[in-house]
Amino acid sequence: MSGNGETVAQPVGIQTLRLCYNPNHLHQSPIQPGNDPPPMAEHILFLTGKLAEKQLRQILADITPEFGFTVHELGLSVAALMTADMIRRRLKDTFGADRVIVPGRCRGDLEQLSSDLSLPFERGPDELRDLPEFFGKQSKKPTLDHYDLRIFAEITDAPRMKVDAILRQARDYRRDGADVIDLGCLPETPFEHMEQAIVALKDEGFLISVDSSDSQDLLRGGRAGADFLLSLHEHSLWVADEVASTPVLIPAKHRDLDSLDRAIAGMESRGREFLVDPILDPIHFGFADSLVRYHETRRRHPNVEMLMGVGNLTELTHADTVGMNAMLLGICSELGVRAILATQVSKHACKAVREADLARRILFAARDIGALPKQINDGLMALHERKPFPYSQDELRELWMAIRDPSFRIQISSEGLNIFNRDGFHSAADPFELYPKLGVEHDGGHAFYLGVELGRAQIAWQLGKRYNQDEPLNWGCAYEPTNTSVDPHVYKPAGATLGKPRKDSQ
Repeated sequence: MSGNGETVAQPVGIQTLRLCYNPNHLHQSPIQPGNDPPPMAEHILFLTGKLAEKQLRQILADITPEFGFTVHELGLSVAALMTADMIRRRLKDTFGADRVIVPGRCRGDLEQLSSDLSLPFERGPDELRDLPEFFGKQSKKPTLDHYDLRIFAEITDAPRMKVDAILRQARDYRRDGADVIDLGCLPETPFEHMEQAIVALKDEGFLISVDSSDSQDLLRGGRAGADFLLSLHEHSLWVADEVASTPVLIPAKHRDLDSLDRAIAGMESRGREFLVDPILDPIHFGFADSLVRYHETRRRHPNVEMLMGVGNLTELTHADTVGMNAMLLGICSELGVRAILATQVSKHACKAVREADLARRILFAARDIGALPKQINDGLMALHERKPFPYSQDELRELWMAIRDPSFRIQISSEGLNIFNRDGFHSAADPFELYPKLGVEHDGGHAFYLGVELGRAQIAWQLGKRYNQDEPLNWGCAYEPTNTSVDPHVYKPAGATLGKPRKDSQ
């Protein structure tokens, strides 16, 4: 490799093969006059490096594509080191392609490259193993722009909070996807500033609900301008006659669907809008029966709007809430429940609103196309991933055999952590086992960098997550990094650990 990390250029075109798909066989032959593929809708040129070329050809052969393609090795070992400038210098023949696919980690301005060479260039997936999905789902993958479920996010201790604090919490909820801010009232706790809080929230454009078992609290909230009241039953429908707020109806007695039927009939006779909540119970305290009640309510009333308070499950179960939200909103999607009441009281439920927002979008998209809620978006898989180990240890060893420089590469496979450079290939399950083999005991910056990266790699391996060196782990919707985007048009600057050593450390 040259001093700037670039593989010395080799003559292009000599080893390039054109692969032609035929329903009966796949053959590859050197490009020769008269050896063109059969007419295809599109011909794609794939640019790659020496180490990935064989695997790329095999993957393309396995997916039996509907397009013709040429695989061209650009004269470098590692495809991920490819740049737009390198392509501009080295690509002398585009082989009649209609577009060019480059590795997903290729850096540089592809729009300018496309303009310069009068041919569309685009990035493929970061990992070759994801190439089939890249082609199979690209044109069909739905967006997450639409949903039909409304999130009520409850501020559970609003009576004890100042108005400014209520506003801050409401803004956070709205940022995470909440549509309605629910002011929770507490038993035997005065909420003297309720009206002030409602006015302040309305001034910032929030939809408001007031949640109380006390009819007087609900009456005050409605008169102050609340959009929804949680909750009325057959004996408190008179509150709805006093205010314009939309009520959420519950059974007068827990589990009594007949009383809920009467409340529904009462609101229908008034010609008023309303929602219905049969009440979700915690696990071991009626959870399964409560799901049956939702189903039965939908059977009895096919067209009523329904709400599900999911907090009795997310708050009262010590398990990660992202999966619970996905499951509960899946039930809502099937039953046509188009509103939920979410809470973030327990620390383990601190991302419940954000999770519900993503879940409703994924489930809407899946239902809209009549598909399972999979391969639409991976944001709900915070701890695990569909394809955590893109390469086997044998494949990594094959990569290692071609390495000629001292820079360490870190990858994980199903067997554990792997770190390698030209001087050796080392594997372990515990990063501490690797340190004595790396020879960085006198290089504090390098040792620190490798420690951070191996720590990330160990977490990824233990959980079954995808690990990419120099990139933070992806925790889905559970965590939003300060800088979530990587600009593929620019080169990554050297980190602090690569700076010049201080004089006192020499």
